Amino acid sequence: MRAWAVTELGKPLKEIELPTPEPQGDEVLLEVTHAGVCHSDLHIWEGEYDLGQRGKLRMTDRGVKLPLALGHEIVGRVVKWGPGAEGKGLEKGQIRLVFPWVGCGTCARCARGEENLCAVKSRSLGVYQNGGYATHVLSSHYKHLIPIDGLDPALAATYACSGVTVYSAIRKLMPMGAEEPIVVVGAGGLGLNAIAILKALGHKRICAVDIDATKLEAAKKQGATDTVLAGADTAKRIVEACGGPVLGIIDLVNGSKTAADAFDAMGKGGKLVQVGLFGGEMNIPLPLMPIRAITIQGSYVGSLPELHEVVKLAQDGKVPAIPITLEKMANADAALHRLKDGKVTGRTILVAG
Repeated sequence: MRAWAVTELGKPLKEIELPTPEPQGDEVLLEVTHAGVCHSDLHIWEGEYDLGQRGKLRMTDRGVKLPLALGHEIVGRVVKWGPGAEGKGLEKGQIRLVFPWVGCGTCARCARGEENLCAVKSRSLGVYQNGGYATHVLSSHYKHLIPIDGLDPALAATYACSGVTVYSAIRKLMPMGAEEPIVVVGAGGLGLNAIAILKALGHKRICAVDIDATKLEAAKKQGATDTVLAGADTAKRIVEACGGPVLGIIDLVNGSKTAADAFDAMGKGGKLVQVGLFGGEMNIPLPLMPIRAITIQGSYVGSLPELHEVVKLAQDGKVPAIPITLEKMANADAALHRLKDGKVTGRTILVAG
């Protein structure tokens, strides 16, 4: 198979030939038709996370091996499967969305459908296994394949990361009243999907925050009721836009500045859900945590059951589509660099051919 892979950290992706996997056991081989370009791909390509004063967390220390085909937002066409998948309703040519956040498959968390939280062995596609920037991808289990009948496959691809990630974060904020403002920090692909899914769930007050006025305009079109252009006094602007300190914030950037601004904008009993991997560190005055009864919670992608729920919402026509730009797979490196340079509104989807 052909792959557009990281062969050297921080260097241009290269088109290389890799052995086409032969599915074993419960595995399924798919021909990739669509693959989203996600900001997490940039972190893997760069090879490290910024931990502030603690230094860097290097991807190679986490078990990432090169060469690696990036891409975890994948839609593909079923080609063949292992003997364990016989009789499970698979047919050649079926179009399926692939759940990428694969765990060990046998621990208690994996058994509960929480493979994204597996502490035994992560096998996530596009991170520890070759992902969607390729002609083929190997799904670890037939149960990870989700029908997307009635959906645009380019849009459906975004649900495997962008959609399920924000859905999982939103669930951590609930319950909240529909008129209670929820702040979404970051109006990129995740931010727009967060707005779309909040609307699908019936939420009416959504405040989008970003440093880019163009992305805030996209957030308005997506359904944000309020927008805040981030700057020196972002927390104050958030409080003013929301009519007071807020009880729910999802930080899809999660850098030192956004975390501090989010904390300062929180009201008593509020919750901050941190999703992004921009990096740095958060310094907070500890007495204010109990005095204001604030909760800070991390949220890492989402589970297989949550992805099924997102797809069902979309198939029911409740999730407004985010802007999608199609790009040929052969231009994967250019697409990744456009994202790095902040030149993408919504999501870029790589397509075969």
